[in-house]
Amino acid sequence: MQNFKKYKIGYFPPPNVRGDWMKKDHIEKAPIWCSVDLRDGNQALVVPMSLEQKLDFFKYLVTLGFKEIEVGFPAASNTEYEFVRRLIEDNLIPDDVTIQVLTQARDHIIEKTFKSLEGISNAIVHLYNSTSLAQREQVFKASKEEIIEIATNGAKLLKEKAKSFDGNIRFEYSPESFTGTEMEFALDVCNAVIDVWKPREDRKVTINLPSTVSMSMPHIYANQIEYMCDNLHDRENLIVSLHPHNDRGTAVAEAELGILAGGDRIEGTLFGNGERTGNVDLVTLAMNLYAHGVNPNLHFNDIPSVVDAFENFTDMQVNPRQPYGGKLVFAAFSGSHQDAIAKGMKHHQETGSSQWTVPYLPIDPKDIGKEYEADVIRINSQSGKGGVAYIIEQNYGYVIPKDMRAEVGYLIKDISDKNHSEIPAAKVFEIFDKEYIDNFKNIDIKDATFKKIKSDENKAVFSVDINVIINNKEYSFTSEGNGRLDAVSNALLKAPFEYDYRFVTYSEHALESHSDSMAAAYILIEDDHGHKFWGIGTHSDIILASVNALVSALNRANNKMNFVK
Repeated sequence: MQNFKKYKIGYFPPPNVRGDWMKKDHIEKAPIWCSVDLRDGNQALVVPMSLEQKLDFFKYLVTLGFKEIEVGFPAASNTEYEFVRRLIEDNLIPDDVTIQVLTQARDHIIEKTFKSLEGISNAIVHLYNSTSLAQREQVFKASKEEIIEIATNGAKLLKEKAKSFDGNIRFEYSPESFTGTEMEFALDVCNAVIDVWKPREDRKVTINLPSTVSMSMPHIYANQIEYMCDNLHDRENLIVSLHPHNDRGTAVAEAELGILAGGDRIEGTLFGNGERTGNVDLVTLAMNLYAHGVNPNLHFNDIPSVVDAFENFTDMQVNPRQPYGGKLVFAAFSGSHQDAIAKGMKHHQETGSSQWTVPYLPIDPKDIGKEYEADVIRINSQSGKGGVAYIIEQNYGYVIPKDMRAEVGYLIKDISDKNHSEIPAAKVFEIFDKEYIDNFKNIDIKDATFKKIKSDENKAVFSVDINVIINNKEYSFTSEGNGRLDAVSNALLKAPFEYDYRFVTYSEHALESHSDSMAAAYILIEDDHGHKFWGIGTHSDIILASVNALVSALNRANNKMNFVK
């Protein structure tokens, strides 16, 4: 790209950097949250929300635990004004929730703003004016002194109006385009407003420091916040609020580092909706705290429902890779990842640890309403044996022997590869079932009668009479063996087909997912040419389950070797 020299650094680092925030390794408590979905988020929608949609969205934000909600700019339009009035007149604002309204530092706008709030118990009036070098020179063509005068005149009028107002009015001030403002001047403007409002411990003032346009790397924003916190008047009686935008894709990082640097409060939106690239994503920010063992004090225990609500209210779509909320954020298609997750899950279950340390999963998906089988282990051509085995075991109770897993994995992967598609869990099991379980296509034992001939400490010898259907013809055979399965195998070797094999391995377990106490048996046979075939049998009797497994293995062998005529 050839025009890079037309761009220059447009932000202003603080004159000195203390940098103590860099020594902190995590955020210790949740900030004060303020949702601006109904104002900043709404104004960025292609089709802004209707009055009824905003009312429903407000109620939903309350259920999520937001105690401060910016509801609009009541002087900007009739819809915004009527929305505030409906909230108040219909008594929709809980006692522990404070609404916030936005106003420019202009007399008639402030007048209408206070008029919209008549009858309110608690509200924040958010005053702002732009302070950046670019805005001063290009838009307002105003001096620093004139900008300070705009801010302080607005602050004085807010203070005057609040004196005769019945409700409890708190003040907030934003030097809009803070990140493009010289830090010494930003400090002068904020301190001038603070000196007008004279905050107290029982009536704190909020100073909001927005990255209206994100211009710097996140650590610069943190240095700016730390500088302001160090030098603002009456800091102990202030709430320092942050409002990061996402122009550089770093809004979450700016918010987190800004909190470390002294920020007390965050303004943002669900999933980062907002002008241009959006605001800071409050879901991501809150869940990042959660992943570090800090209670975010917001109710995101069912994020899929939050996604649904957000998409319904805004007509926007949450990206499948959106942290925590996206449909694919926990999905593992890679074989090695699936194997690690499956083993990690098993370790977590076996140890009963209270700490979550499963590989590739920063949090337990179940904590936010996700399901392991549907949202974590996903099967496609990149998947491995561990993922396929995990899906089958978790959903259907079949504990595939370790030596069998690779074969099953390749079977499923090959089908996915040929179809160029993901294979849902139900389809995975359908393929597995058809291929391995209770295969009685050409050979089918209809009846087996056992008799113990003798037994000692080491073995028991049984005889068996079997009736078997081979290619639609019925045969009867009798034989003996060291155990019932061996007796059945010896009897089958008398059948009219030439196929010799030996047992390689055998395992069994109860199918705990079945209410009728079914058992599953797994048998691997090998012929004289080194061909190996697995078979799985099920039955309420474990012996008959093992017989069914042997028959299944033989039918799979016949499917390839074609020895049944």
